[in-house]
Amino acid sequence: MRILVLGAGAIGGYYGGRLVQQGADVTFLVRAARRAILERDGLNIRSQYGDFHAPVKTVTQEELGGHWDIVLLTSKAYDLDSAIEAIRPAVGPDTAVLPLLNGMAHIDKLNAAFGAGRVLGGLAKIIVTLDSEGTIQHLNDWCYIKFGEQSGILSERVQTLQRAFPAEGVVASAVPDIMRNMWEKLVHLSTVATVTTLLRASVGEIAQVAGGTDLFYQVLLIHAEVAAREGYPMTEAFLAEYRQLFANKASAYVPSILRDLERKSSIEGEHIVGYMLARVRAHGLDDTVHRLCWMNLKAYELRHANGRL
Repeated sequence: MRILVLGAGAIGGYYGGRLVQQGADVTFLVRAARRAILERDGLNIRSQYGDFHAPVKTVTQEELGGHWDIVLLTSKAYDLDSAIEAIRPAVGPDTAVLPLLNGMAHIDKLNAAFGAGRVLGGLAKIIVTLDSEGTIQHLNDWCYIKFGEQSGILSERVQTLQRAFPAEGVVASAVPDIMRNMWEKLVHLSTVATVTTLLRASVGEIAQVAGGTDLFYQVLLIHAEVAAREGYPMTEAFLAEYRQLFANKASAYVPSILRDLERKSSIEGEHIVGYMLARVRAHGLDDTVHRLCWMNLKAYELRHANGRL
């Protein structure tokens, strides 16, 4: 399989790098500045599952041509429109676009751009960051990637992609129920994003505050109810896992949206919190916490846009 990875940042660099490690034919679509770093230093991953360093193939937008078997899309949600245009020349009749964006809203936009038959569902469960020297730092023990056809068919192309990943450093799964898996991630991520950005603290710090864990539970149950009404009820095992996480006073878990906010960067507020707020309202559920969180994030975005941070 010829695999094109849009960008070589934290997510794309980690999973693309692991594919390279296994011997897959991978090329990274990057800007000139990132290309210069990769040509000079190679791709560098630091992880408890093994470090990886190797030269990698790169291409710039101006050089992009031909059709690819898989296009791995790992942009931030607020860059989705430009990402679609960047990869459009690489998408042919048999190309599979695999987005690893947070949330659900991007699927409709990608379907409109390329057709649902060319768009896979996908998710990554990992905490990684790109440091100032261009090294990808893996910050926790999560290293999951799941993907599948929106139709639920366990196709040959998703099974082939699963086999392309190494056994170490990645838990890759081609699944027949990827849309359910994406809803599970959305329930988890939107809960963490809502509470941590509202209180500006990690999961463990919030758990140490009186009422903090209860607030997590309240938001989690509202999101689980949304998912159930959308046709994807959460299992009791899923809810128990996150109840345990949200009660862990030692947890240093901070979602990427809060890390971006603390860096005074652009955030995925619309794609994660805004999307869930709309679904909460559509189903007539209590939106009190979501409204507060949304106003908080919109005020931040206003100050960010006006250069006041």
